[in-house]
Amino acid sequence: MTTPICDFVTEYCLSRKVRLHMPGHKGAALHGLEPFDITEIAGAGYLYDNEGIISESESNAALLFGSGRTLYSTEGSSLSIKTMLAIAATALKEEGKRPLILASRNAHKAFLDAACLLDLDVSFIMQSAPSPSLCQCFITPKDVKAAIESLETKPTAVFVTSPDYMGSILDIKGIKEVCREYSLPLLVDNAHGAYLKFLQKSLHPLDMGADMCCDSAHKTLPVYTGGGYLHINANADKRFFDDPKGLMSIFASTSPSYIIMQSLDFCNKVLSNEFPTLLENALPKADKAKQEIADMGYALIGKEPMKITIMPQSYGYTGNELADHLRENDIEPEYSDPYAVVLMVSPYNSDEDYERLLFALSLLPRKKAIEGMPIMLPKPIQRVSIRKAMLSKPRRINVDEAEGLICARTAVSCQPSIPIAVAGEEITGEIIKILKRYGIFEIGVL
Repeated sequence: MTTPICDFVTEYCLSRKVRLHMPGHKGAALHGLEPFDITEIAGAGYLYDNEGIISESESNAALLFGSGRTLYSTEGSSLSIKTMLAIAATALKEEGKRPLILASRNAHKAFLDAACLLDLDVSFIMQSAPSPSLCQCFITPKDVKAAIESLETKPTAVFVTSPDYMGSILDIKGIKEVCREYSLPLLVDNAHGAYLKFLQKSLHPLDMGADMCCDSAHKTLPVYTGGGYLHINANADKRFFDDPKGLMSIFASTSPSYIIMQSLDFCNKVLSNEFPTLLENALPKADKAKQEIADMGYALIGKEPMKITIMPQSYGYTGNELADHLRENDIEPEYSDPYAVVLMVSPYNSDEDYERLLFALSLLPRKKAIEGMPIMLPKPIQRVSIRKAMLSKPRRINVDEAEGLICARTAVSCQPSIPIAVAGEEITGEIIKILKRYGIFEIGVL
């Protein structure tokens, strides 16, 4: 697999040309990567053009993922989500009708930002059973079908998150069958699942029928933070291919990072060579670690192969307490909240990493189980549009004073930036309890 971006930048570094262009460091190796950090000089291409070395590298990625087209993002899945929604809303726009997106409630904040910028209406698919985390919204094809049929008007598209932050994977193939029945495109936030393509039996949304999906390459592949993909299925609506880069450029920086692009470019070479074998060898290690953790008495959730999500309440600890314990033993988890600790592993974790994790978990004495009800977000009451609420001038108040008022700024717990109260929704007593549970004590209201 060729690496046209890396080759160009390396050749430029070796040429020792005088750099009378941005960036200001001029290639001086102050931090280490500066010689490779360039801008849109002659021959380097531009991320939002449809030709040149960047486009060539993207074509390599498209071959690897089996897409009709793959676009790079240097701003993670956040940029790709906005672009994906813009593509669908633009291509499928009907005269006199506002675009309506049917989405799982655990949609990322970037989805809601896009709804504001594009002035989309949103209807949420609510899960039918309580969840141990805001990050989960384990919806089924049956749930999607019921949500479609409950709407007075046909939605523009269906948007779901899979895998979610907790490691749950939806039945994308089944959901796509429902979408096909109603002639709706399926858009998938696959930020945590880029590597699923390279399992012996792919679980990637593209192979399950998604029309478009985004991958945060940096989350699970050897790519620098910020590197991501937007994939368009070869079988998707042909209008989706009209001008995806032009739409991406609306939301993106005009100075995309060439360091990140080189990382994506080099990753193509890794994916086409050793990565599938490395992944295959890593799977048994992750499975073994999960089994040993379960044998200690910890509860685990999620079916994603390379994610370990521990629910330690039955062991006598909150998720945040367990995370603090791990940090005391020089182990940094991906995420924790009152209920869970999320650990992300990859083929690049060593055997020693697993040994240290298991040893640290073994140090904790088991205590009396913590009683706690799983979360069940109430069905939202939308009072004004997301755009109108988010572009208003809010006033900040204590959440205890917010009942009955309208949320002006989407309230999220960061990470993982999953909404508790969405802009434009009425704040209820139930919502206030959940906000406080996640450490949010002030909120912007209209």
